[in-house]
Amino acid sequence: MPKILRILNRLNVGGPTLNVAYLSGYIENNYQTKVLAGHKEPYEGSSEYVLNDLNIGYDYVPDMYRSINLVKDYRAFKYIQSAIKNYQPDIVHTHAAKAGVLGRLAAYHNSKRPRAILHTYHGNVFDGYFSPVKTKIFLGIERYLASISSAIIAISDEQKNDLVNKYKIAPENKVHVIRLGFDLDRFAQNTDQKRHEFRSFYNIQEEEIVITITGRLTAIKNHYLFIAALQMLKQQKPTLKFKAFIVGDGELMEPIINMIKESGLSFCRADNNNYQADIIFTSWRKDIDIINSGSDIAALTSLNEGTPVSIIEAMASQKAVICTNVGGVKDVVKDGYSGFLCDQTPESFVSKLIKLIEDKGLRNKMAINGQIFVFENYSYQRLVKETENLYNNLLN
Repeated sequence: MPKILRILNRLNVGGPTLNVAYLSGYIENNYQTKVLAGHKEPYEGSSEYVLNDLNIGYDYVPDMYRSINLVKDYRAFKYIQSAIKNYQPDIVHTHAAKAGVLGRLAAYHNSKRPRAILHTYHGNVFDGYFSPVKTKIFLGIERYLASISSAIIAISDEQKNDLVNKYKIAPENKVHVIRLGFDLDRFAQNTDQKRHEFRSFYNIQEEEIVITITGRLTAIKNHYLFIAALQMLKQQKPTLKFKAFIVGDGELMEPIINMIKESGLSFCRADNNNYQADIIFTSWRKDIDIINSGSDIAALTSLNEGTPVSIIEAMASQKAVICTNVGGVKDVVKDGYSGFLCDQTPESFVSKLIKLIEDKGLRNKMAINGQIFVFENYSYQRLVKETENLYNNLLN
């Protein structure tokens, strides 16, 4: 029975954990799987429950964290190298940047080198993360890692184009597009009941429009654009009844709150109950299906994005969406059909947001279109089947 070792950055809330969980939990029984994971940051929500719910065992890699630390990274590398030697996997499959570096190096430079080494990009760090000099260094590292990889998985056509043509990470024949897959059923079930539960808890009136943004409070997610757009919305539509929910946490919590204070908008922290505020922070939540059901519009303001998990889940919940047109977002959201894509300016965002708010018919039509699209294209069953086919081809 072929063995697979999956390695991911950390068990935080997001697409990589779901990807690893569904691949490990639902792949055919003719594969044996072991999972290694790094440690999440203190402000990040844990996703251990996703693997626990599917009865997937996992081990933590000591000293593997998101930030770069040469001493800790080397110790993590040696740990992974030893795990590969002991487990002797046929396939090492890494997910996201840190795991991709340490895992692929440990697999290739190992006395028990696996038959296949592959890596899934869940985004990239080439836009909006580092200085030009650091970015150039990371590009060089990624090109070397691609050369020792048997295959690369991109999660969207746009991402493959970036890896092959824009950044020249790997040749086209080595990069395979396998979109993410999710268990979307719960987002479409009992939505009326969930909507009532959510809006009753927060004392939201039926005519109030709820706009929700979900994700880490970090620079790449650009919550500053979201706050600027809400301030502009308040100025242009002073009588409009709306409420915004920010789901998540991160290192930029206090700077974002300071911006809200300066904007004149009111806010409520997650540990407070001032639900009359314009903006309500919820911190990390497991019941995203309930939050989506209670919302009217889902937003994304990222500077860069691989595949927008929060938007796919919102579309599965039959909600219209509005997103910045970056990375792989346009592979998920068809502008004017299942949502709106906009430039990275408050003016562009607000103009389309107002259209969604004022035209309920358009909002509902986009929501229906979006739900059909994601159920057809982002199921975990398709993800598992396509990945297993790639495994078989690599081993053969």
